[in-house]
Amino acid sequence: MSSSMLFRRTTAASAGAARSFSTTSPRSIAKMSIIGNLADTPELHQTSNGRELVRYAVASNTGPRDNRQTSWFRITSFNEGPRRDFLLSLPKGCLVYIEGDAAIKQYEDAEGNSRSALNIVQRSIEVLKRPHGAAEPAESSESSH
Repeated sequence: MSSSMLFRRTTAASAGAARSFSTTSPRSIAKMSIIGNLADTPELHQTSNGRELVRYAVASNTGPRDNRQTSWFRITSFNEGPRRDFLLSLPKGCLVYIEGDAAIKQYEDAEGNSRSALNIVQRSIEVLKRPHGAAEPAESSESSH
């Protein structure tokens, strides 16, 4: 058997073994991890069908101190109960680690112009550091999923 035939057979076998635990086909996903500071305290909103959600923004800085670039990310959370209460209790300036699902949405603005926006739905949040002087609740290191 030629070495190229053996390589193809081995590669095909290992590729199939990678998902042998699943009977479904792989799906495309877009996930983001962000470390940054809360731009303001998270706010509770209600959708047109009455579902409550929490919206907040995170600022993430990159680059050297004298040429710092800030990226702003708008995050939406559908957590309920104690997890939502924990999120709503976080003060502006908290350093947080966010994991979320990302999607680009197309929409039309008030002037009829076509726009796009990055939407991030929070899957988990972890508080890394609170601002100086901020009260720290008993469950400060809570991670919500």
